[in-house]
Amino acid sequence: MTDLTAIKAEARKEAFARRKAAFAGGQGAACEHLTSALMRFGPAPLAGYMPIRTEIDPRRVMAAHPGPVGVPVILGPGRALIFRAWTPQTPLVEGEYGAAIPEQGPEIVPRVLIVPLVAFDRRGYRLGYGGGYYDRTLEALRAKGPTTAIGFAFAAQEMDHLPIEPTDQRLDLIITEHGPIWPR
Repeated sequence: MTDLTAIKAEARKEAFARRKAAFAGGQGAACEHLTSALMRFGPAPLAGYMPIRTEIDPRRVMAAHPGPVGVPVILGPGRALIFRAWTPQTPLVEGEYGAAIPEQGPEIVPRVLIVPLVAFDRRGYRLGYGGGYYDRTLEALRAKGPTTAIGFAFAAQEMDHLPIEPTDQRLDLIITEHGPIWPR
């Protein structure tokens, strides 16, 4: 294990504890802030996610989006995510890591992504679960055109300074129950 791997593992441990405590306190106004942030994108294709464990839940916002919405599907280690079309009525099955995914359906290419995370910092970096799926996905989408990544989290998930690697993709905006955070 490298020093960076150990540092990230310790940061995840602390962040999971913070997120669990924040989750117990409820979602707060986070969904209202996320809805406001998404208004500027109109009906642009949106990727959300199906929450697992103590992740903050974006489904109410996803359901109200005026354009197509997709949720991530993991195709395998080392690969970028794809996004299958989703509505609240879409039949779901259990996917990787226990996240619900559409059993079938068309793929959408999002312009805006609501990104889950374990921790974030004010520079716009996020700490995920360690698979690199969102970093690969954002890099590929951004190479094809404008793509906005919005981290969605509890304020308690903020850390002063996350360890980063050259492959880490920055978030364009972070939304918490306290409002938007624009990375510096």
